[in-house]
Amino acid sequence: MTSDEPACPGFRAAGIAAGIKKTGDPDLALIVADNPTAGAAVFTENRVKAAPVLLSMERLQGARPQAVLINSGGANACTGSAGIGDARTLTGSVARSLGIPQDSVLAASTGVIGQRLPVDRIEKSLGQLINDLSADGFVRAARAIMTTDTYPKCIAGSFSSGGRDYRVLGIAKGAGMIFPHLATMLAFAVTDFPIARRPLEEILKGAVSRSFNAITVDGDMSTNDMVLILSGGTDRPGNTDSRNGPFREALTQLCIGLARHIVKDAEGATKLVAITVSGAPDEGTARRIAFQVANSPLVKTAFFGEDPNWGRIMGALGCVAGSFDPARAEIRFGDVTVASGGVGCSGDREAAAREVMRQREYTVIIDLGAGSSSFTAYTSDLSVDYVKINADYRS
Repeated sequence: MTSDEPACPGFRAAGIAAGIKKTGDPDLALIVADNPTAGAAVFTENRVKAAPVLLSMERLQGARPQAVLINSGGANACTGSAGIGDARTLTGSVARSLGIPQDSVLAASTGVIGQRLPVDRIEKSLGQLINDLSADGFVRAARAIMTTDTYPKCIAGSFSSGGRDYRVLGIAKGAGMIFPHLATMLAFAVTDFPIARRPLEEILKGAVSRSFNAITVDGDMSTNDMVLILSGGTDRPGNTDSRNGPFREALTQLCIGLARHIVKDAEGATKLVAITVSGAPDEGTARRIAFQVANSPLVKTAFFGEDPNWGRIMGALGCVAGSFDPARAEIRFGDVTVASGGVGCSGDREAAAREVMRQREYTVIIDLGAGSSSFTAYTSDLSVDYVKINADYRS
């Protein structure tokens, strides 16, 4: 897949300031398909689900989605039946303005939990939002869904299948409360590749497993998260083959790219670190170890301090049950081995590892020497700024 301009045939987007945020920053986005689409989504596994999540889950069961209304500045979570009513009211207004069925409009929200949305204010802004829809509006939409993000996250690319070229595009938000399954994040992808709903769901779940469910910032997950994809190309028969390699690879790489941006932009983060566990007896063990290390406050503060304290990593992986011997583990920072056979290497290795850790992005490799399975998790460091941001988030 190659990066290109953020546009996809058959789709338009917009993002504006509707007065939801006190700051006056953009806070309302809309993505619209020219025709009904095949839609698939993965939602938060948190038992407390926000009103827009419940509404979108319900509508995806039977409708062919054609639009998604997204707001930041308020989560519309823990707002009871009133919150559900607000989501229905807003999506209904969008549907009437676009001349499409109400159940073809999905909803997503992000922000502080427990506060109802300013429905009247949002409805007054819908005319401007719809008038601003354009093929090149996805970056503006990405900016409008930001909360503590420092930059909009938008990626587009192309791929070929069956002798034809297709596009895939995605936007995302997320910087804190990041941990499977899912996290405080929203992601929306569109493609003109024609594919039926069932294989689309299967391919999306696989892509999410390797991307959005492979990242962590602080080990927390939220009430509002979703990853949604809309597939256009309705002028051609939908592909029913879930093994479609080019599309599967393109969507997976798109999701990995957006997920990496989320961790890179983590609240207060100065590092993006890939934790790769290899030589594991099975993928489940590799995943558990990767996240044990990636979520360790001691390890993450060492990343911030650029301290190659491999003992903290050994301690973390030793907490995970599995058919492997921690004393056989080898630990590397980039290509620098700092521990082998459960024992530290010479002091000059740590000096070289410290140079690796001064980079903005790097990989920590943990080779268990116990099999052929592997898994990579993506994490950030834990900085002083992370504490400051989350200590006064609501103020």
